[in-house]
Amino acid sequence: MSTDNGTDQKNIVIIGGGIIGSTTAYYLTRHPSYSPAKHRITLLEATGIASAASGKAGGLLALWAYPKAIVPLSFRLHKELADEHGGTDRWGYRPVGVGSIELAGRKISKDSIRAAPKGVEGKKEEVQTTHKGDVKPVGDGSGGNVRGGDDNVSLEKELGVSKGQLKKMGMPSDLDWVASECVRGYQSMGSERDTAQVHPFQFTSSMAGLAQEKGVDVVLGKVEEVVVEGGVAKAVRYTDKASGQEKKIEGVTDVVVTAGPWSKKVWPGAPIGHLRAHSVCIRPSRPVSAYCLFTEVDLPKNFKEGVKSKAMAVSPEIYARPNNELYACGEGDHLVPLPETSADVKVDDARCQDIVDYCASFSDEMRDGEVLVRQACYLPQAEYGGGPLIGPTRTKGVWLAAGK
Repeated sequence: MSTDNGTDQKNIVIIGGGIIGSTTAYYLTRHPSYSPAKHRITLLEATGIASAASGKAGGLLALWAYPKAIVPLSFRLHKELADEHGGTDRWGYRPVGVGSIELAGRKISKDSIRAAPKGVEGKKEEVQTTHKGDVKPVGDGSGGNVRGGDDNVSLEKELGVSKGQLKKMGMPSDLDWVASECVRGYQSMGSERDTAQVHPFQFTSSMAGLAQEKGVDVVLGKVEEVVVEGGVAKAVRYTDKASGQEKKIEGVTDVVVTAGPWSKKVWPGAPIGHLRAHSVCIRPSRPVSAYCLFTEVDLPKNFKEGVKSKAMAVSPEIYARPNNELYACGEGDHLVPLPETSADVKVDDARCQDIVDYCASFSDEMRDGEVLVRQACYLPQAEYGGGPLIGPTRTKGVWLAAGK
């Protein structure tokens, strides 16, 4: 970061209290030259630490993931952080199995899974139909044949799958929370050697807390402007969340924009877009084994009682967590513009219910479980380059770290 202010003093403002902002603050305080007496670090967050996608994502870590340029480092650092700070207990770090699974969903009743507890936020509306953006039609809509091709099987030909058949498919013997009669194929994508997970809210909150212990000042306020004079960052104006008053951090040496999908609002011109995504957390009817699943589910016509629908294919992702919880997310959408802050994100309960219904169609443990959380967030997306944007901007003292 810039050091041309004539001294070795630093006044660094990190904008955005998600996983990137919180870990940036953490690692700055672990730098061998860091001294709270000389270096001021402010973590400035509009709503709350991990209040957006960093608190509502799946939390999967994998050496086989992308982008390849940073994945090996990220995977190693996660292991080191868990070892140093008790991540297993503190934020649910653990190795997991992961696979791609093809399933034939079953028909479900309209009351097949218990509703979320009272107090869950979101628009309450009756589910009349599935969302076309989340599914793709299968066959002729009659509920008969599934997708064509040699690797796919007609539902008419498979009425059940034995343990021997599951073994031949490569299905792990301890992956027993998926109904065997629904399985049509399984392929391992990773093992406990190269795949792990964290609870993202717990991890991000822990990183911010550990940084705070070393002197980082966590401030809640919405950034109004990064003040630039003569092509150099000089200050940050923000509206304090508690008082509503406008305040300014003067004399900054560096500004690190880590505001995820809001990065463009903070730093106009940042090539960061957004995608809304819904997810649910379900307490299964019994403890489940540690697997993360990328599914391809063929659903029959009118698969949910009382709801008309075509035969279709859906692809929820399912992550088992160590706190006896299953996280499930669906497809993204661009139906609702990015709100001012994460506090203003609207949850479409119908989209969440779709995810619940899809999961109930192939898992008794999820069908008989309880929905704990229905939520939505906006994911940051780099508008070009195919990966996160990390590095200096053309303005001296301003850095960008955002995107996916």
